[in-house]
Amino acid sequence: MRLSRTSAYTLVALLVGVGIMGITTSNSLLSMFTQAVIYAIFALGVGVLLKQNGLVSFGHALYFGAAGYGMGLILKLEWMPAEWAIPAVLLGIGVLAFLIGLVIVRVPGIAFGMLTLAIGQMAYLSAARARGMTGGADGMNINWPQTLFGVSQSTLLKPAVLFMTAWVLMLVMTFVLWWVMQTRFGSITEAVRDNEERARFIGIRTTVPRAAVYAISAVTAGVAGMLSSLNSGFISPESLHWSASAITLLMVVVGGYKTLIGPMVGAVIYFLFKDFLGDYATHSMAIFGAALIAVIVFSPDGIVGAVQRALKGKKAHAAAH
Repeated sequence: MRLSRTSAYTLVALLVGVGIMGITTSNSLLSMFTQAVIYAIFALGVGVLLKQNGLVSFGHALYFGAAGYGMGLILKLEWMPAEWAIPAVLLGIGVLAFLIGLVIVRVPGIAFGMLTLAIGQMAYLSAARARGMTGGADGMNINWPQTLFGVSQSTLLKPAVLFMTAWVLMLVMTFVLWWVMQTRFGSITEAVRDNEERARFIGIRTTVPRAAVYAISAVTAGVAGMLSSLNSGFISPESLHWSASAITLLMVVVGGYKTLIGPMVGAVIYFLFKDFLGDYATHSMAIFGAALIAVIVFSPDGIVGAVQRALKGKKAHAAAH
């Protein structure tokens, strides 16, 4: 029953994407929506880590930027076709994140966040200084092939096609993550998150599941980075900077991290503030900051959490009468 209901929601969400594509006549607006969806996937990765592990990362831009740099270097050096390079880069990100996770998930609380920040900034400085390989602070162009998975580049880069590609990938990632969290693995990670000492007492090895969640969240961020590099055809060290991680974390907090859709809602709201208010208000980020404070004070579980409570209250009121 739960699977069929989720499938129905996914179908409705797909139709919503088609509707957005159909009614949006401005290519610039559609490109903004595409960027919002890309960051929604990025926020989904950060949100999964917070939801399942209870850990805050300030360094997930490492995996967002690594996807673009990985593709750029492989295509530049012609090591393999792009169709093979995409899964290879994502697999590499997953393995790297799992190995890093085996070490850093042992560290609790704010120390974990500081470790992710330090690792991410190391990658940022390395990319900025490796001028011969990455182009340094100037960044590098990504030479995508003329045809990718049988689709010509001219077709794939059309705003409507790129938007729907990002939208479908967002839905697929959300469905896969939802399914994973419904398995025994999801139950184990939640048990470890809630009380790691008790989980160890009943025989659960806590480090590997937590590292696996970290790797899953990193791959999700890598998918977003891959889409971003396809969208722009360019990658720079700014994609690895801690500020990219911080902005994405703000999206997660505003939307709500206790559900999978919360971070994505936060990403959409952020881009609405940035692009629409930015034309009329010089201090649009200050407005977003005030909204963030309001959310934290009045609804710690985000906008989605507030909506859920309102709906439950309405149902309870209707049932009472």
